[in-house]
Amino acid sequence: MIRNPTYQAATAVAPAVEEHFKRHLAQARERGEDGLAPHPDAESIAAIIDATFWASFRPEEGRFPKISLAYLSPEEAVQPLMFASPLPLNAGVLTKLAPAVERPEIHLGVWRFDNELRVWGATRRIPSFCFVLEDIEPGLLVVKHRRRGGFGKYANVAVLKGEQVKIIDEKGTSLPDCPSLLRALLAFTAAATNGPHHSLNVLVQLAASMRAHHHGGSLLVVPTGSDSWRKSIAQPVLYSVKPSFSALHQLVQNEVPIEHEDRRQWESALGRAVDTIGGLTAVDGATVINEQYEVLAFGAKLGRQEGTPPVDQWVITEPIVGNVGRVVRPTEHGGMRHFSAAQFVYDQRDTLALVASQDGRFTVFAWSACEEMVHAHRVESLLM
Repeated sequence: MIRNPTYQAATAVAPAVEEHFKRHLAQARERGEDGLAPHPDAESIAAIIDATFWASFRPEEGRFPKISLAYLSPEEAVQPLMFASPLPLNAGVLTKLAPAVERPEIHLGVWRFDNELRVWGATRRIPSFCFVLEDIEPGLLVVKHRRRGGFGKYANVAVLKGEQVKIIDEKGTSLPDCPSLLRALLAFTAAATNGPHHSLNVLVQLAASMRAHHHGGSLLVVPTGSDSWRKSIAQPVLYSVKPSFSALHQLVQNEVPIEHEDRRQWESALGRAVDTIGGLTAVDGATVINEQYEVLAFGAKLGRQEGTPPVDQWVITEPIVGNVGRVVRPTEHGGMRHFSAAQFVYDQRDTLALVASQDGRFTVFAWSACEEMVHAHRVESLLM
């Protein structure tokens, strides 16, 4: 029998998480996909969250555990490491196992044996839409699943921090009904990243890479073939790139089909190209790419375009169910990096600006024609 969770947020969030996986697995089956993960029930979801939450506060040899758990049977894993006898799912067991599985892409497998959830071993490869729970830091957990095709950053479903629960808004209801803005931010909506034709989402991968280096940084996405963006950049650009660095563009243009034998090699090359650009953003100043993901410059200093007023406010939202946008002053959201990015988008309204903070916050700036204002979308909840 599964014991009742003592972490109340686990019980509160479980039905919504179950519904998310039930819906996406049904849609995947309708598309004819096979090899899908099992449907996690709310009772199992709550129990896994509860055990992991309490384990996250229990240091082992001075280190807090960092664990990733996947809900699947041993038969559904690929080349799993299996224990001779499955272990109980509890905080003590998870704490002891944590040092062995704290590296990326290693998951502890959890499944029901005789109607009791147990940890049966570990695996690196899991099916599409497999329920995964990751312990980020004490008290901070993220429910996620492997994207279709298996490449890159997992898709987040919910974020739990203490008693605070955030359900990811996969339908974009947290954004205003503004076509141009929705198109600009499409890459950062769960609906786009989980859909049948979006196995690859380059901007999300770039954002995750930027956030991972912890230096903070800015990435500007400008129209291909246009030099208008240079009016908002201090000249000369110290690190101008000529010809443009097009490795990522070429890989995206030549995407290898999911079932092709060379897919893993292509994914590895794509990951290296993403991290190359992500690394450039750690240099002081902004990195500039075009809509074809070609690098044009890095270390660029942003400045207000001649003849335009300074931006004095913007709308801020977060892709969380129930979130309502609010208008803020520059002093209420970020520092000079955020202000410079907002000014750039205000001046160059057909661009995007992605800004990573050293503390892990991540904001995407875009122009909203409906609101006649810069729109800042806080998306770190999608990138954990």
